Amino acid sequence: QVQVVESGGGSAQAGGSLRLSCAASGYSHPPNCMAWFRQAPEKEREGVAALYIGQPNPYYADSVKGRFTVSQDSAKNTLNLQIDNLKLEDTAMYYCAVGYGIACREDDWDRRWTYNYWGQGTQVTVSS
Repeated sequence: QVQVVESGGGSAQAGGSLRLSCAASGYSHPPNCMAWFRQAPEKEREGVAALYIGQPNPYYADSVKGRFTVSQDSAKNTLNLQIDNLKLEDTAMYYCAVGYGIACREDDWDRRWTYNYWGQGTQVTVSS
């Protein structure tokens, strides 16, 4: 069974940095796509960044470009999220999403239904 585990959340001050990590396991090959979503209270879950196999560049939401950076370790079943210059608006539960197969369509990188499996989330809280 596929497992998705996030770590690295916590509290930080505005202007600071956090690094989130995600690891997927239980499948015969690495995911075809991985993404980070976030959901703030009383808001919809939104995609913030994604990485697709075979694509030269990650995808980012406009609101996080220049501040969020995704990377992958050598195992190719991970997706790290480096968050710099934290803003109060970044406060949310952050979820790692994992996709296998043809559902990983690049145009839909920020759609929840693109991904097959989800982690339980890790909380990011930004204070002034």
